[in-house]
Amino acid sequence: MRDTQQTQASHNWGRLHAQPGRHIHSISSPGIHSLDIEKTGDCLLYVPHAYTPDYPAPLVVMLHGAGGNATGGRLPFQSHAEESGLLLLAPSSRSQSWDIITDGHYGPDVALIDKALEQIFSRYIIDPECIAVEGFSDGASYALSLGLINGDMFKHIIAFSPGFMKPTKYQGLPRVYISHGQRDPVLPIDYCSRRIVNQLRQAKYAVEYHEFPGGHHVPENIAREALSWFLLSGS
Repeated sequence: MRDTQQTQASHNWGRLHAQPGRHIHSISSPGIHSLDIEKTGDCLLYVPHAYTPDYPAPLVVMLHGAGGNATGGRLPFQSHAEESGLLLLAPSSRSQSWDIITDGHYGPDVALIDKALEQIFSRYIIDPECIAVEGFSDGASYALSLGLINGDMFKHIIAFSPGFMKPTKYQGLPRVYISHGQRDPVLPIDYCSRRIVNQLRQAKYAVEYHEFPGGHHVPENIAREALSWFLLSGS
């Protein structure tokens, strides 16, 4: 009971407990799989054909924007995952968006992601130096927040058009990639990414920042650039 209470309390602070290891119980075939942590389709995992337990694989946790789901959350990197040998974990938020945004505190979504990561780490050999959390819009805000809280596991954070960050504490020193459209009508760049980048750099985080002449979306060239940045800096 105490362990359960302690884990729940940690989730309320945004802390994850899952850790990569070498205890493989089973391996799924290549392709997209539903982990079904609490309900059908709540977490999707993509396994590339190139995956082999002989070599640790990179992993990206992909977080969708408001009103999205696991299927849409995979999109920025899905078309590049096979050639890059990436495992992609895409959870669906419990509500219209992530818990810190809808409820004002961490908890249910952190617990879901933690359970999904526990499954993955028990089945696959993951490179502990090549684990990233990525998101778009609300998912980017959540990726920044969760990534800074769990920077000892997430060595890389990728935030496409974030609105804010709200870490409860800072752990580790993850590298950060941020992009934002200069004409974003949903999350204006001056009040969002430009301010976030300044705060992170002042706190001595290494930030790769790119603005593009567009709106609230992830251009293909930006997605590819962010993925290359992750794979090169993680190798």
